[in-house]
Amino acid sequence: MTESSNYLKNYDVVSDDVKFAANSIIRLKILASLLEKSQNMKDLAKSTELNYSSISSTLHGLEIRDFVYRESNKYFLSNSLKVQIKHVLELKEVVNLLNRFFNIIEGHVIDMVPEKSINELYLLGKAELVESVGIDAYKINTCIESSLADANRARCILPFYQLNFNERLNSLVNDGKFVDLIVSDEIYDIYEKKSDSRYISSFKSKNNFLLIVTDKMMILGLFKDNGHFDQNRLVVSENKDAMMWANNLFRNFKKSNK
Repeated sequence: MTESSNYLKNYDVVSDDVKFAANSIIRLKILASLLEKSQNMKDLAKSTELNYSSISSTLHGLEIRDFVYRESNKYFLSNSLKVQIKHVLELKEVVNLLNRFFNIIEGHVIDMVPEKSINELYLLGKAELVESVGIDAYKINTCIESSLADANRARCILPFYQLNFNERLNSLVNDGKFVDLIVSDEIYDIYEKKSDSRYISSFKSKNNFLLIVTDKMMILGLFKDNGHFDQNRLVVSENKDAMMWANNLFRNFKKSNK
């Protein structure tokens, strides 16, 4: 998607608004409904399938931020936000995306994802959520290892060290394939000793995110609010838009940590 001149002109304001909206599915559902037409509480409850308590508290927060305003018991989306949503967020696609990825967005840390990548979340519209449940407890690890075994190149943001992942990456390097790693500074020494990649840099935060981008697949994993990595869920995709988003995320993150 080509960034509009309006977006570039108002980048700082827009990015804050987009991040605020993208952090809540309830907020996005209400904004999406109001983008269609002005509605009262009863209309919103019907269109969003949310309870009155959730709608009321969310609308209060949106009013404070000047995202919405009220006239004659109906709520309207502010004109400035309409422009930002239409030209930057592609709201409906993100609402659908976050509805499908509810378990990996709600209760997870996304603050470390660069603002530019938050603004481009719509590119993940055709990604899938892989969940490890019940007897298939190793589904997540298997998914990652399989993607690396089938890769011709790999770019990774790694917040922790995992022996099997590193062995897969070393196999790629030893087969003459390109591997670029950005790892937590807490485990940088480990990767320096145990990784065969010539391209290793570090970042300083703890609860970051996991990103693996090969020539065939992208994989995204997040930390929970309690500081533990979610070992049961991954966002994955072979779609070209999702792959572009992941590669952009890698570049944006690497640039921000130089």
